[in-house]
Amino acid sequence: MKKKIQGTVVGGLAVGMLAACGGGDDETLVIGASNIPHAEILEFAEPLLEEEGVSIQIETYQDYVIPNEALHEGELDANYFQHVPYLESQIEDHGYDFVNVGGIHIEPIGVYSQDYGSLDELPEGATFIISNSVADHGRILMMLEAEGLITLADGAGISATIDDIAENPNDFQFNADVDAGLLASAYENNEGDAVLINSNYALDAGLSPLEDAIALEDASLDNPYVNVIAVNAGDEDDERIQTLYSVLTSEEVRDFILDEYDNAVVPVTQ
Repeated sequence: MKKKIQGTVVGGLAVGMLAACGGGDDETLVIGASNIPHAEILEFAEPLLEEEGVSIQIETYQDYVIPNEALHEGELDANYFQHVPYLESQIEDHGYDFVNVGGIHIEPIGVYSQDYGSLDELPEGATFIISNSVADHGRILMMLEAEGLITLADGAGISATIDDIAENPNDFQFNADVDAGLLASAYENNEGDAVLINSNYALDAGLSPLEDAIALEDASLDNPYVNVIAVNAGDEDDERIQTLYSVLTSEEVRDFILDEYDNAVVPVTQ
C-alpha cells in the first residue's frame, strides 16, 4: 500500500479558499473524498488536471455524512466518496439539490471473518455485522442471496431490508447498528462471525479484499453501486467539473486504479 493521504475534515474554510464553481481557471476546486481510494485517486489525477488548467484541493473524510453536508453548505465544490443508491437516499432524506456528474469506480463489499475460511464454514446462528447505512442493505442481502445463504421476498431487490429475508435456513443473525467506518474495527475485534466491509474501509485498515475476504461481491460493470462525483445542481456543466470527470475516467487513471488496487477497486472504464 502506498502512502496515505493526509487531510482534515473541514467545517468552515474562508470564502476566498472555497471558490464557487463557474468562476475562472485560476480558482481551485475543493473536493471532499474518502481517504482510500478516492483521495489517492484524486492525488494521482492532480498533475493530469493541472495540465488541463484545473487546480484541486482535496479534503478527506472518514464518514459518509459530513461530505454531503459540506457540499450542501458550499464548503466543497464537489465530493467523491459515495455510490448512487446512497446519493439518492441522501437527496431524498435531506432534500439536497445534488447532481450525479458520473461514475468513476466500483468498490466490491467483502465478507471478512477471523474464525472461518469460507461462507460454508459459518455455523448455524452465526452473526453478520453489516453497515447501518440502509442504502447498503439491499446490496449486502442480494450478495448473501447470490451465495445461497438466504432468500429474499419476491421483488425486494436493491431496496431490500433485513425484514425482507423470506428464508433463513441457518438462522443467521444480523447486527445492522455499526457505522460503516467502524466495520474494520469490528472485524479486528472479532465482534461477529462475519463482517461485511466496504472495500475503501478495508483498504484503509490494511486489509486486502482479494486475499483477506472469504467472499467478495460481484464487481461487474453493471453493478449499480458505482462511486460518483456529486456537485450542487447548476455546477455540473462547469468546465472544471467536466474536466475533473474526464480526467478521472481517462486511460491513465483507469490504469492507476487497476495497478494500485488489483481489482479491489474496479474502474468503470475498461
